[in-house]
Amino acid sequence: MPTSNAHKIQTKRRNLFLRVVKGHFATSHSHINYYIDVTTQKSRLSEAKALAEELVSYYRSTTIVDTILCLDGTEVIGTCLANQLTEGGFSNMNAHQTIYIVTPEHTSGSQIIFRDRVAPMITGKNVLILAASVTTGYMAQAAIEAIRYYNGYVAGVASIFATKDNCAGYPVHSVFNPQDLGDFISAPSHECPLCKAGMPIDALVNSFGYSKL
Repeated sequence: MPTSNAHKIQTKRRNLFLRVVKGHFATSHSHINYYIDVTTQKSRLSEAKALAEELVSYYRSTTIVDTILCLDGTEVIGTCLANQLTEGGFSNMNAHQTIYIVTPEHTSGSQIIFRDRVAPMITGKNVLILAASVTTGYMAQAAIEAIRYYNGYVAGVASIFATKDNCAGYPVHSVFNPQDLGDFISAPSHECPLCKAGMPIDALVNSFGYSKL
């Protein structure tokens, strides 16, 4: 870890917690004072199931979901979420009464596209966006725009951690939020209070992890 302040935010569920490191970190869109490590939640089945169990309550009885669009490498969580939705007799519009799990392809300009074999899983479908985190909302917004472009319908945005409760008018539901951290900061680089205080950046971070400086 970039600093020695790594710790877990525990919940009542044995397999549900958030690993965080306090410091000064730069993402592609903002500066933050907590690195939120969701590596094992995206890879370990028991943790992915626990996250899905928390998120499913937001959609089981209120939202039609045909496709889950998995951002930030959240396919394992998306699969667990789809499994729980279908086990609960969840309704969708697919002829096969199933839920598609889709990952986006990004152009060099960071736009999301869907190839011809994947586009039918978006067009005319109710698509739930699943992200590791929604802080600036930049990637969630890109996903919303892509779904609209391919004539799909946005069912909502789900996330492990989020600072927003809506994105482009769509609800954002998350397992964790800034209240779990207390003093969470997310700011554009030119407005970052840590930079203004002369604190050096500890690491560059993205959905794959961090690179210590």
